[in-house]
Formats: sequence, C-alpha cells, structure tokens
Amino acid sequence: MAQVFPQGMVLTTRLTDPNAAAHERVYRALRQQVMHGEMAPGQALTLRGIGKQFGVSMTPAREAVRRLVAEGALTLSSSGRVTTPELSPERIEELAAIRALLEPEMAARALPRAHFALIERLAAINVLNAEAVARQDAVAYLRTNLEFHRTLYLRAQSPAMLALCETVWLQLGPTMRALYARLRRNEPPQHHRMILAALRAGDEPGLRLAVRTDVTQGLRHLAS
Repeated sequence: MAQVFPQGMVLTTRLTDPNAAAHERVYRALRQQVMHGEMAPGQALTLRGIGKQFGVSMTPAREAVRRLVAEGALTLSSSGRVTTPELSPERIEELAAIRALLEPEMAARALPRAHFALIERLAAINVLNAEAVARQDAVAYLRTNLEFHRTLYLRAQSPAMLALCETVWLQLGPTMRALYARLRRNEPPQHHRMILAALRAGDEPGLRLAVRTDVTQGLRHLAS
C-alpha cells in the first residue's frame, strides 16, 4: 500500500500475514528436529501439540505439517494420524542407495572448489562431531555430521542435487537416531578423516569412496 505525503514522497508499506510468518517458523523448527533425530521413529504429533509447543494457532501448525508430509519428513495415515517416518529395511536400503549415488557426486563436484578455508572449516566441524560422540549426544552428533556433509556439498553449487540430499536426510533423521542408540559409538567416524585427506590431496576417486562408505556403512546395520 502506498501513501503520498505533501512533499510528494511516497512511502511503501508491506502487508504481512502473521499466519504465514508463524507457519514458516514452525515448519523450519520441526524440519530441523526431524532431520537431526530429535524425534523417535514413528513418534506421533498432533496439531494441538504443535500449536502449544510453538505458541501458534492451528492454521500455521497445519500448514507446516502439510509441507513436511509433502517432503517425506512426516507421514499422514488414512485416518489423519501424523507421525515421523518409521522405515522398513527395504526403504532404508533404498535411501542408502540414493545417498550412495548422490553424495559422492556432490563431493566430486565440490572438489575443484575445495580451498584451504573450506577444508579447515570441515576439520573444525569434525572436532565438534567427535566431541558429541564423546558426550554420547545423539542429536549433536547427527547435527554436526550433517553440517559436515552439507558444508562440503554447498561448494558443488548444485542446488537441485542438494535439495534431493536434504529430502533423504529428512526421511532418515529419526532412523539415524535409532541407529546411533543401537551402535553406541565411542569414537567419531573414521571416514570423515578420509574425506578430509582426499580433499587435501585432490584425490577424486578416494573422495568418492570415502563419502560413499561414510554415508552407507551405518545404514547397513539397520537394513540387515
């Protein structure tokens, strides 16, 4: 809406929809919780509970859930029950295969742009990942693990492929939390160190192998 003042100055104001802003906030927060394994596989959610958690009405809660169902981060049954994904061994194997195809390619595309500062940033993230393992903090472990991969893949400058990766991560988040609890790791994944070494050496075949092994080894425990 434009208002004209006596001096001829035009002031433009933007009308914002408070529900839209609230829906975006709820969507992003829930998306992060699912991706980082803050919810268990098959955990039920209600619109009322989401609204109470974030201090919003039913409308933004419903819109956020609708978007997350479309992305595969949540599932909606025929009866209207909303839950986090509870994956079958076949589905886990399928998603692991997608990661094995997409992520080595993303890493290879990032390699020509893997400057010193990027490698140092990845090494720093890996230190945080190791600290999370030492604390047995599953959520921090998953968050820093995904941050490590996402930071590398951003250098690929392939946004469509990165969006596909994030969709897979979303579906796997609660399952990866369950895997972490089962394995009870007490040391960080060695393959991150292999990824860093391959980046420093400019070794594309080694990088592809390290990434492929890193993103699939744990999931095999769940699919078997």
